[in-house]
Amino acid sequence: MRRIEFLGLSRAYGGQPALVDVSLTLAGGEIHALMGENGAGKSTLIRLIAGVTRADSMRVRIDGAEVPLASAADAARAGFRFVHQELHIVPQLSVAENVALGRPLPRRFGLAVDWPRLRAEAAAALARLGAVGIDPALPAGRLTTGERMLVRLAALLVAGDAAPRLYVLDEPTAALTHAESARLFAVLRDLARDGAAILYVSHRLDEVMALCHRVTVLRDGRVALAGPTLEIGRDGIIRAMTGREPRGAARPIERSDAAATAARAPVCRLDKVAAGRLSGLDFTLAPGAILGIAGLENAGQSELLRLFLGEGRIAAGRLEVLGRPRPSGPAEAWARGIALVPRERRAEALMPGRTITDNVVLPHLGRLSRPLGLARARAEARMARDMAAQVRLRFRALGQPVRSLSGGNQQKVVFARALAGAPRLLLLDDPTRGVDVDARADLHELVRGLAARGAGVILTSTDLTELLELGHSILILSAGRQAGLVPAAGLTPETLLGAIYRAGERAA
Repeated sequence: MRRIEFLGLSRAYGGQPALVDVSLTLAGGEIHALMGENGAGKSTLIRLIAGVTRADSMRVRIDGAEVPLASAADAARAGFRFVHQELHIVPQLSVAENVALGRPLPRRFGLAVDWPRLRAEAAAALARLGAVGIDPALPAGRLTTGERMLVRLAALLVAGDAAPRLYVLDEPTAALTHAESARLFAVLRDLARDGAAILYVSHRLDEVMALCHRVTVLRDGRVALAGPTLEIGRDGIIRAMTGREPRGAARPIERSDAAATAARAPVCRLDKVAAGRLSGLDFTLAPGAILGIAGLENAGQSELLRLFLGEGRIAAGRLEVLGRPRPSGPAEAWARGIALVPRERRAEALMPGRTITDNVVLPHLGRLSRPLGLARARAEARMARDMAAQVRLRFRALGQPVRSLSGGNQQKVVFARALAGAPRLLLLDDPTRGVDVDARADLHELVRGLAARGAGVILTSTDLTELLELGHSILILSAGRQAGLVPAAGLTPETLLGAIYRAGERAA
């Protein structure tokens, strides 16, 4: 059995340690989970073993033999393959070209690119993941988030110059449907049976418990616990990650009768609305209510949320928000107390090179500015500092660039921006994707607290458990059409998934 050892990994940034003497042993034929809170050092570890970032100290051994690992080329020659949390897709290139990124393109007679072979290899890899509906010739920029992840996963399955020894996957199911995730798990088990080692990074404990043979938990850049997954158990993993006893899942805070009586008008009302590929939207959201939007991937969840920002043309029906016609665009929406946490934080929300303060205050500059639009630096810093404390952001200084934060802490910056204006309607599009279990609990607490103060919340999520933990009611979308609206109480992820699939069958 192949044995891959990473020994004594250490790395500091500006004198602050990110990893301290971490060792990790991976065995061929095993799926090994790497877990930890956001900022625990997982991303740093992955960058070191990918050769993207140079370690302060590190030794690598494969079957007892020392292996150099000072660059991404060294990692590729060693047979290491990676799918990182942030999707690296070149939108102008085809699906087939994206699948082949990082390796030589097949050629005819050593000259022209063999396009039929390139597309056939991509199609075969996608078919192995069950993604037969993705056209290898299609520009990658036209794919959904889930389809882009499938393309990156397919790239792992196309042979390169070196036989793969290790597959590293960072939050691979965050954008996948349940069916796509199940297919991926089957492929990973096949790869492990063929002798590969797999390092699997996820915040989803159900996945880790069902899929992974062993687990290593990082906390504050050090190994907090390592061992067989089933022996350690869910509670043991959570204790090792957080240093505290696990917090139980909370049900949604039910709105009090007083709050309902005091509500003079609904937060929003949709009357038989049709817009783009959305149709049949007919519901009312009361103050203090949390509405979950469920459906298969690309059923129209994000488009529905963006209707409230003034995006998309309404072809039929009527939509009112906060007692008025919907805003004419995002700027007016934010000014009226409508805030969005989008699905893709890097592409749609953050300015990675700008500071934490810049990112938090961006949509609130109008009310923070002096006459003539002059910035008020102290007011901006105060808002950023207060919101960082509220969302429990882990950071060194408000002036550090957002790109230096872990993925989960970047998401907290997006939440801080959305909550800073005390919104009356909060739109959440898969809000805890890539967020650890403790940070997820923090964010859920913030959402419940906002609803308890009378705001309305509309939530989409690829995690059905999250929808049921937060939502008072669930709206089911199928191919853009409202297929049902049911109370969340009494539902389980299994019964909700069954309802989603039945709605899809009726629409087909």
